[in-house]
Amino acid sequence: MSAPGGDAGLAQYVDTTVSVITNDGRTIVGTLRGYDQATNLILDECHERVYSSKNGVEQLVLGLYVIRGDNIAVIGEIDDDKDASIDFNQVRAPPLKSVAH
Repeated sequence: MSAPGGDAGLAQYVDTTVSVITNDGRTIVGTLRGYDQATNLILDECHERVYSSKNGVEQLVLGLYVIRGDNIAVIGEIDDDKDASIDFNQVRAPPLKSVAH
């Protein structure tokens, strides 16, 4: 799935690692494999990062995952080298709240 006309917005991120924050505050990280005109995303080798103020970041394996475009708040590119250098067991942060429309 890719947008007609080669949408330069997301096309440059296909086959790279991205982080998606959903409207309900979830953080999902994976390799962007495709998208469509409604910004529905296909992520491969995907996991959800669950943040906690008391414990380290829990990483739940999701595998191949589809995220509906109307549930996406933010999409960002991940620097694989910097990401690999982070010890997520030491990261403490409260979970994000849902987006209010």
